[in-house]
Amino acid sequence: MKINRSWRSDRLGQEVNVARWGEVGVPFLMFPTAGGDAEEIERFLVIDTVADYLTDGRLKVYSCDSVAGRVMLGGEGTPEQRMTVLNRFQEFVYREFVPMIREDCNDPGIEVIVAGSSIGAFNALAMVCRFPDAFSHALCMSGTYDLQRFLKHETGIEASATGDFYRASPVHHLPQLAGETLDRLRERFVLLASGRGRAEDIGESWRAASLLGRKGVPNRMDDWGEEWHHDWPTWRHMLLRYLDELLPARPSSPRESRSAGT
Repeated sequence: MKINRSWRSDRLGQEVNVARWGEVGVPFLMFPTAGGDAEEIERFLVIDTVADYLTDGRLKVYSCDSVAGRVMLGGEGTPEQRMTVLNRFQEFVYREFVPMIREDCNDPGIEVIVAGSSIGAFNALAMVCRFPDAFSHALCMSGTYDLQRFLKHETGIEASATGDFYRASPVHHLPQLAGETLDRLRERFVLLASGRGRAEDIGESWRAASLLGRKGVPNRMDDWGEEWHHDWPTWRHMLLRYLDELLPARPSSPRESRSAGT
């Protein structure tokens, strides 16, 4: 049920690894955390958590290397270069990875559910806000949505945001969003969830929810409380809690299950 693939992206100037679990079902793209790779979600038991959905043919899970996250977290290059990589990574997902997912599903117009935790949640929110023609829902868990703290020069002085950064950062470009992209985004749904335990910053999620609400984008923010920490056990529980809400109703026969992305 698992397939690994890699190819060189001219946009990113490097090889990128991607992975897929499942054979049929709704395509579900889950981003890694900041430094993660395409198989991070398997190592942290997310694939085991959704095994029944994969077996039932309700879900096909995809992931890719966190190219931009590694650059941001590691402080590679200048802040301006990091902003360029962030923008190009999102372009890679939309213009290279999504077409591969659609080809794999034998459906050139199939919509993808996108999800992630921490900076993976940033990527999930960014993709649905920027490219609502490709992504139907976003599940954003324990999100880190303002990446400006990663944009400092070696002197500690924060760099000025470039056009690349504004295009890639949903909390910065949402207030100015208008036109056809906003109209389409208002047909989508964003589910944000965060605990208030160790290393959580629920304020970031409330800020994102408020920005979405002001633009008329359907969303919900769930507070999981102080016992839930910024860690994989929390995100596995959240994923199981929300999958049935995000996925179509369970098909009544194997034939029907194959119609959702064969």
